[in-house]
Amino acid sequence: MDHTQQLSEKNISKLLFEFSLPAIVGMLVNSLYNVIDRAFIGNSVGTLGLAGVTISFPVMLIIVAFVLLIGIGASALVSIKLGEGDRDQAERIVGNAFLLLTIVSLAITFFGLIFLKPVLKLFGASREVLPYAEAYLQVILGGTLFQSIGFGMNNFIRGEGNPRTAMFTMLLGAALNVVFCPIFIFGLGMGIRGSALATVLAQGISGLWVLHYFISGKSSLKIRRKNLKLDQAIVGKIIALGSAQFVMELATSLVNLILNRSLIRYGGDLAISGMGIVTSLQTLVLMPLFGINQGVQPIIGFNYGAQKYDRVKQALKLAVLGASIIAIAGFVIVEAFPEQLVGVFNRDDARLRDFTVYAMRVFLMMLPLIGFQVIGSNYFMAVGRPTPAALLSLSRQFILLIPAVLILPHFFKLHGVIMAGPVADFGASLITAAWLYQELRRLHVMSGKMPAITAMKQGETHG
Repeated sequence: MDHTQQLSEKNISKLLFEFSLPAIVGMLVNSLYNVIDRAFIGNSVGTLGLAGVTISFPVMLIIVAFVLLIGIGASALVSIKLGEGDRDQAERIVGNAFLLLTIVSLAITFFGLIFLKPVLKLFGASREVLPYAEAYLQVILGGTLFQSIGFGMNNFIRGEGNPRTAMFTMLLGAALNVVFCPIFIFGLGMGIRGSALATVLAQGISGLWVLHYFISGKSSLKIRRKNLKLDQAIVGKIIALGSAQFVMELATSLVNLILNRSLIRYGGDLAISGMGIVTSLQTLVLMPLFGINQGVQPIIGFNYGAQKYDRVKQALKLAVLGASIIAIAGFVIVEAFPEQLVGVFNRDDARLRDFTVYAMRVFLMMLPLIGFQVIGSNYFMAVGRPTPAALLSLSRQFILLIPAVLILPHFFKLHGVIMAGPVADFGASLITAAWLYQELRRLHVMSGKMPAITAMKQGETHG
């Protein structure tokens, strides 16, 4: 059975396990880029170094947003085209995506380095923190192309039905980062700049591996020279399907900007450093959820394109179950071992430890609901419906969270800033539940299991 055939014929639970497990492992290990950086920096440079990386994070999210806009959007489109049996069009999409990633990456590097200092000041960098953030991001921006190719093109390896190779790509980069970080930070005494250089070199090697995979003939989909030209129709579809993830990442960057400025106002650099630790630990939980997203996306997209709606529903339900289990497990660990988790990042600053433990328990209060919300919003992107995907993604990261961050501190000061997280998580989960319920009814109709008159009404409702 070839890679694409198994998407439509293999048992859904086995298929989801085979696709998601490598993605979960890969995404979890990949999240160590962020955790490793902050752990080494916190134990070498100290609290100001942690604050510098935290202030830099919104800029890094903007880079990731553009990579996901192209990589996720094109991958969803490729899965649908493979499901329709149109391999030539799928390869044209891959060629367009590769060229787009290259152009956008070079543009980000150029403009990012020019406007770096004013952007960091806008994002809340104090006079003490600014030199650390600037030194870190100068190196990160220089390696944008490596990250874009390695992370962006890796989506197509998974999308063509080869999740283990996609996992290896992520494992390779993360493992190299673990090796390089202590060498550059401690061995060569490069401090925060050494941490960034370790990340860029690891991403560069990972990117070269991805290119080798597509060029050497190992892949089902090929990067062909004739497809390395932008097609307006294809680019438009890529942007439409990737816009949900893109807007979500931009919204996350904006939220971090507003959150950082509120933390500076009500808690100073210490609060910035503490929340940097909290978001790093949150990432360790979110990345496996994104791994399930990546694993289930080609399954849902392929079967939706092949009009096998029962398999679509089954894949969705199993993905929600798996994501919820992971989110609940993360919540239990955070509640049971908060001081030990904080100690990984800094063992000497008691004030930092006390604030971070408090912030972690409050900010991650609704973590058990996040698995359902993440999978629910991603489903709509997988079936080629970017508008509800964008709205559901924005409900948590923009529509609810930003007003909460702006309003609650006026009444509860620093506690209000921290409480904004669980308030937004709870509201977004309710909205996603309502929308997904309607979608499941629509799939039920399309499967031919409801009376024709009801199907007509559902069609009118969604038209």
